Amino acid sequence: MNTRGAGPSALRALSSLDDPMRRQLYECVALRDGPVSRDEAAAVVGISRTLAAYHLDKLVDADLLEASYQRPAGRGGPGAGRPAKLYTRAAGELVVSVPPRDYQMLARLLVSSIEQDTGGAVRAALDRAANEAGRQAALDSGGDVMAALRNCGYLPHTDGDGCITLRNCPFHSIAKDHLDVVCRLNLELVAGVVAGSSPGGLHPQLQPWPGRCCVVVHGAPTPTEESVAS
Repeated sequence: MNTRGAGPSALRALSSLDDPMRRQLYECVALRDGPVSRDEAAAVVGISRTLAAYHLDKLVDADLLEASYQRPAGRGGPGAGRPAKLYTRAAGELVVSVPPRDYQMLARLLVSSIEQDTGGAVRAALDRAANEAGRQAALDSGGDVMAALRNCGYLPHTDGDGCITLRNCPFHSIAKDHLDVVCRLNLELVAGVVAGSSPGGLHPQLQPWPGRCCVVVHGAPTPTEESVAS
């Protein structure tokens, strides 16, 4: 999915999330690490599989989800049945403004200027600004690191190894062409969130991995139902 302005397709995608059931299904898929089946999504939302399939496919049509087919583990060959249809969050992002604005162009121009800063003063200023923004997000969230990360645009998840991974990069469309600047910004922003939050012993570091943000926070507590809620 591409970043889009306020065209008809973008408005249709936005209207898809106005339906409470469809929004629940989107969040069910977006907050998972792996693909989600129709049966799983239906169980989470509390609706029939047929109704879940209808709304999930509408979210695919709106470029908000992506669909793939896969057989269950251990099942293959003749008689294995049809592959299950699975859903994942679309990698792109939806931006709508009325009337249309091109903030992405402004962001690219600013990032390009930072890359031309041979003295390092502009990059240092960006580091400070990102760190301060993270601290402010933590303050606004009452010291709740997960809430602060969500308020900064991330989709955080605490795993069993004591790490907070971020399923997305809020600056994905810019990061594709300016990876070094955006990854450094992400690290400082998350470091500011950690510094301003209540839990101690958290340590963010760059740990790039396909399909998620380049920053991982180590030293997180054991995951709870509350910590991964949207």
